[in-house]
Amino acid sequence: MEHNFLLEGIVIGFSLALPVGPIGILCIRKTLAEGHVPGFIIGLGAASADAIYGCIAAFGLSVVSNLLLSQQIWFRLIGGVFLCYLGIKTFIARPANQSVPINGRGLLASYVSTFLLTLTNPISILAFIGIFAALGLGNGLDLSSAWTLVLGVFLGSVLWFLTLSTSVTLFRDKISHVGLGWVNRISGILIIAFGVLAILSFR
Repeated sequence: MEHNFLLEGIVIGFSLALPVGPIGILCIRKTLAEGHVPGFIIGLGAASADAIYGCIAAFGLSVVSNLLLSQQIWFRLIGGVFLCYLGIKTFIARPANQSVPINGRGLLASYVSTFLLTLTNPISILAFIGIFAALGLGNGLDLSSAWTLVLGVFLGSVLWFLTLSTSVTLFRDKISHVGLGWVNRISGILIIAFGVLAILSFR
């Protein structure tokens, strides 16, 4: 029975991570600029945040979800400003002439910043609650089943970002230095656009 919850969680996590938004663009750009591991770490940060929202939905923590939704204006504003900052930083970044060495501190910073950025979109909790409700999940689950479901959500999200970063890695060596410059500029513009939309979307 537990493996059914794990499988359902994987499908949910993969499906919710699938649309390529600002985090997906960051993952693609990071992979092209620095390699597979740094790009995957971006996705790992997002997957961890998805697991947090999965916990809230699976354990029925209505107090927490209501608090997040009641303060979503500030979360969106902070997230939007941070996205604009990342977009500008990405736009003006110069592509490296050689492979960037993997640095533990840099990987941790990427993980934490992406984790926090993903958490600034509390509207995601509605997606989890909606899907869990539609599938009859989150109500009356015992502790073991709930944790299994959350683990599945995390693994599903990780699976998507692993697939994305691995796929992008296959094309990395085929993109020239000039091409990477254009990747930075286009990615920067798109990330800034997401940031502006986040700022303008609150009422």
